[in-house]
Amino acid sequence: MTDSTGQRARLRRYPALPVWVVEDHQEVLPFIYRAIGAKHLPASNISFLHFDSHPDLLIPVNMPADTVFDKETLFGELSIENWIMPAVYAGHFSHVIWLHPTWAQQIREGKHHFLVGKDTSTTTIRVTSTDYYFLSDGLYVPEDQLENQKPLQLDVIMVKPYKLCNNQENDAVSSAKKPKLALEDSENTASTNCDSYSEGLKKDTVTQRSGQTCLEPSCSRSSESQGCQTTVNTGEILEILKKGDAFVLDIDLDFFSVKNPFKEMFTQEEYNILQKLYQFKKPGANLTEEELVDIVDTRIHQLEDLEATFADLCDADDEETVQRWASNPGLLGKLVHQAGLTCDYSELPHHISTEQEIEYLIQSVYYLLKNLPKPTLVTIARSSMDDYCPPEQVDAIQEKVLSVLHSLYGTLDIHLVYSESSPS
Repeated sequence: MTDSTGQRARLRRYPALPVWVVEDHQEVLPFIYRAIGAKHLPASNISFLHFDSHPDLLIPVNMPADTVFDKETLFGELSIENWIMPAVYAGHFSHVIWLHPTWAQQIREGKHHFLVGKDTSTTTIRVTSTDYYFLSDGLYVPEDQLENQKPLQLDVIMVKPYKLCNNQENDAVSSAKKPKLALEDSENTASTNCDSYSEGLKKDTVTQRSGQTCLEPSCSRSSESQGCQTTVNTGEILEILKKGDAFVLDIDLDFFSVKNPFKEMFTQEEYNILQKLYQFKKPGANLTEEELVDIVDTRIHQLEDLEATFADLCDADDEETVQRWASNPGLLGKLVHQAGLTCDYSELPHHISTEQEIEYLIQSVYYLLKNLPKPTLVTIARSSMDDYCPPEQVDAIQEKVLSVLHSLYGTLDIHLVYSESSPS
């Protein structure tokens, strides 16, 4: 059992909270590893608080598990959807909390306890989770097929856009027509100045009940009959964080507004074809281990056949088709296959938020973090170059997020890694 008190006492402290801002999400991992190497983070039992429209919990399918122990090789193998699990297998992350907006529901809500380990038959990283998210990518194996097992607690929690419960008019229709922002003066200006943001927040009061932050989700016409009653249980998150020796706060800016870029790359007809080809039929409940293995084997063969089929398109004679689907014909098969993998049992989330929706979500993040301890470091992914976060919104969202962090934690040591003018 980890001696948490001793482990925490031995860790070094940063003079100011470091914030690493990158473009592609997997680029945050080297900075987390750097903090581990410098003993600002422990080598194990780290909690990872992950705000994102995507779980990012897949695994490099063919990467040997032992690659995680060669960090330079590892970093070159990772991409935006599969960079967290290798850190779990390496023993660094013991708890992952995926906080997602309402439009992202790739993994079922609640607590997931499973093992991450080395598949003895393929030497790759695999899991014992039977959630559709892992089954559809062929990542499940039985426990007795895994060695060097690492237990993972994954908590999946939905975050709704909130406004304060201020005991004013609680009329859903009225709220839908003219929502009241917690920042009373920001409705027209959307100010992101750190000081004015803090002052605006101080005007409001937050009621605490049994560890819950009393926050109302913003009402819309579609939810008039449901009322506004959902709350995020910050007490539950706090208990999870207490089990770890440190925690990293990770924010993808597409948490606030997200696109499915593949919908713009393909026509609707082409996209529908991919959905049919890559469809993963959700298995029933209470399946035996043998049945689950059969489902995964069938799925793996299906994906391998599809990948091989689309790879042949690289040699297609129809140049018009090749040029239409990819500017570089050599990338054609890979591009189509990647798109297909995103529409197996559910589509990638697609919700371009209004300024008001972004502001409500910013409030949600503020009040949630306000009731949690200070993280050891913060990592932020812009996800705009690949269009997951709308490029026209990303700078404004980033400014708001940095403003929230400043109002919560004071002086920040900000590293704009994505920017050429950023110090190395």
